Amino acid sequence: MKPATGLSLALLLLLGWGASTLGLLSTDLAQWPWWLLGFAVLLRTLLQTGLFIVGHDAMHGVLVPRHPRWNHALGACALGLYAGLAYGECRQQHQRHHRCTASRHDPDFHPDPAAGPGRWYLRFMAGYLSPGQMGRLLGWWGALLLLSWPANPGSGANLLLFCTLPLLLSSLQLFLFGTYLPHRVQRSPHGATAPASLDWPAWLSLLACFHFGYHREHHEHPELAWFELPSARRQRRQLARL
Repeated sequence: MKPATGLSLALLLLLGWGASTLGLLSTDLAQWPWWLLGFAVLLRTLLQTGLFIVGHDAMHGVLVPRHPRWNHALGACALGLYAGLAYGECRQQHQRHHRCTASRHDPDFHPDPAAGPGRWYLRFMAGYLSPGQMGRLLGWWGALLLLSWPANPGSGANLLLFCTLPLLLSSLQLFLFGTYLPHRVQRSPHGATAPASLDWPAWLSLLACFHFGYHREHHEHPELAWFELPSARRQRRQLARL
């Protein structure tokens, strides 16, 4: 991987997220047709998930590999903007997920085979939510309202539609395609020892969750950036055919 590639993509995601936030908070919702509003929500959800992916790559040290301080600073910025998440705590949680995958010590895994996706999602979210995190998130949203209020006094509705809803949808996206579907095979008494990868084409994997669905490749090669996972998957499948 060329370090500049990951950094450039991260900066594009951050800039796209910031520009869309400020632009959509100041828009008059009454002037938009429903289908355009729906598209904007989906775009915001994709960009929101992109922020977490940037933070995730930083946690693995692959965002700016030659400059650890910049790497972790950008990761902290991305996760802070994503949902007021504390980078250090998230990094510790994620390192434990890799060390203790599919065990009772894995913060992203629900070991009870009887627990459906709903209970698993609640356990997954409990690992990230805290009073401090919620305080930072609400404070950030309050600052956005103050910034957008002069241009659009009704920006509270915009905030709910373009910030709150995409964050909720993004959490479901990350859980479903990056945790539940890849790891549920490990919950059966006779299940796989490694997470699965979703057998989807690269374009669909990208739209679904920035290739988080290629989860086995990520666990086998955590040193790879998100956009390198399709290549790793192709190589593994080619070797399997030999």
